[in-house]
This record gives sequence, structure tokens and C-alpha cells, in this order.
Amino acid sequence: MRLSSIVLAGGKSSRMGRDKALISIQGVPLLQLVCRIAASCADTVYVVTPWQERYQHLLPSTVQFIKEVPLSGETDSEQLGHGPIIGFAQALAYVQTDWVLLLACDLPKLRVEVLQEWATALDSVEDEAICAQRSSEAIAALVPQAKGWEPLCGFYRRRCLPSLVEYINRGGRSFQEWLKQHPVQALSLPDPEMLFNCNTQEDLFRFQSQVQ
Repeated sequence: MRLSSIVLAGGKSSRMGRDKALISIQGVPLLQLVCRIAASCADTVYVVTPWQERYQHLLPSTVQFIKEVPLSGETDSEQLGHGPIIGFAQALAYVQTDWVLLLACDLPKLRVEVLQEWATALDSVEDEAICAQRSSEAIAALVPQAKGWEPLCGFYRRRCLPSLVEYINRGGRSFQEWLKQHPVQALSLPDPEMLFNCNTQEDLFRFQSQVQ
């Protein structure tokens, strides 16, 4: 199965106090680390961000940048607060494969072998859907969590784009609320630490203390 990956790098990093994508993890910027992992699983990697010039020197030419832009009527400052679902929708319009792996850029503990195992399991999601009504197909394969689903490390069908755009046009900005409207296939997570994300300086210190 051919697979694409979208890496989100458009957040304000307000809780961290500096750009999370540029944080060094054992000498490697976090965005570069996540893109390497994405490239180990996917044929094409897209990075969606308002700041291509900030990151372009970090990544190989095979990585394709998609410029995240304000929605109609938004200012540049409002764009920074509109959430990851907008960047995902804008990038998904460029995807050519049936499935796409979506990753946030602040996941330092991603494990390639787990992502690859999940990607292989997408075949069974496809097989189960062959005889099903289109409306009952799972639009995504994600890890279930207490709050709902983990939306920023998992797989989405390209054909979910019209539903996503409609939701955004109605003012929706929450992945969880959008996902509640559709069937989602659950992924098994062998190690919850894999989804650890660096949102704050405290998160970063905790991670650094573990890898030293």
C-alpha cells in the first residue's frame, strides 16, 4: 500500500515559550526527527507550516512543504490560533494516496516499527470496508484515549476531506468533535509513552532526564 504522511509544524508553541519544531533531541531538531520517521513509513512526506523558510534548511528536498494560510476573513495572528485541524485540511487537499499518516512535530518518542505495523494493518481496514456502505467506512485509524481519540498520530482516509471541509466551514475547530461524527478504527498502542509530546519546558526536562 502506498502511503503519504503529513507533519504539522504550524503551532504557536506558546506553552513551550520557543519553537518546538527546532528543539534539539540528542543533536537533531525535533521536526527533522519526526520527518525522518515519517519518511521510514511513507512514500511522500508533506510538512504544513506558515514558516517554510524557517525549516527548509533542516529537511531533504524530498520533503514537500505546504504553506498553511489564513482562512477567509482571518488575520495572520488569528491563523496561529485556529488549531491543527486547519493545517491538516489544507495539506490533505494535496495528498494522492488513499491513506495518510498524520503526525504532530512534537513527538520525540515515536517508534518506527509501531507505525509500520499500524500501516500494514490498514489493509484489513480496507478489506472490511469493501462490502460495506461508504457511509459506514472508518474514516480514520487512531489510538483511543480517555479524552476520545489521539488525532495527531494516526491514519486518515483521503476521502474524509469533504466532510472535514464542511465541518470547518461550519466553524468547527475540534478534531474530537469532528471524529465523533464518523466511524473510527481503533489502533492498539503497545507503549503509551510513544505518544509523549513536548508541550512545556517541564515536558522537555522530563524527556531529557530519561534519555541521558
